[in-house]
Amino acid sequence: PKVHGGLLAVRGNEIHEKQMEEQGMKPIDMTILNLYPFEATVAKGAGFEQCIENIDIGGPSMLRSTAKNHAFTAIVTSPDQYAKIQGEIEAQGGTTLALRKQLAAQAFALSAAYDSAISSWFAGQLAAEAPV
Repeated sequence: PKVHGGLLAVRGNEIHEKQMEEQGMKPIDMTILNLYPFEATVAKGAGFEQCIENIDIGGPSMLRSTAKNHAFTAIVTSPDQYAKIQGEIEAQGGTTLALRKQLAAQAFALSAAYDSAISSWFAGQLAAEAPV
């Protein structure tokens, strides 16, 4: 709860800030994560149980929480983003809303692709078409 509270807290919202103080939470400004390598695990021909084990649960949850609250938090999902983010932090003293919106859009696209890959793989395991 403290991690997601720190990711989802709306800065300047008196109720959120009071609840964070009461719960001993601190706001989180940036989340940097890599999802479990589900697609790579499938691609190398791993067995069913190993593929299941490589379905990330916590990562997508933190990714979505951070992206949802992009007004205050930045979500970083690829080393390819590091240089741009570092440059903006050095130039601006932090990330801009415009950059956080771009990062959030990229994160939601990654999340959708990740879930689609899992759904398609599962459907293949059942010898059926993916439901979407």
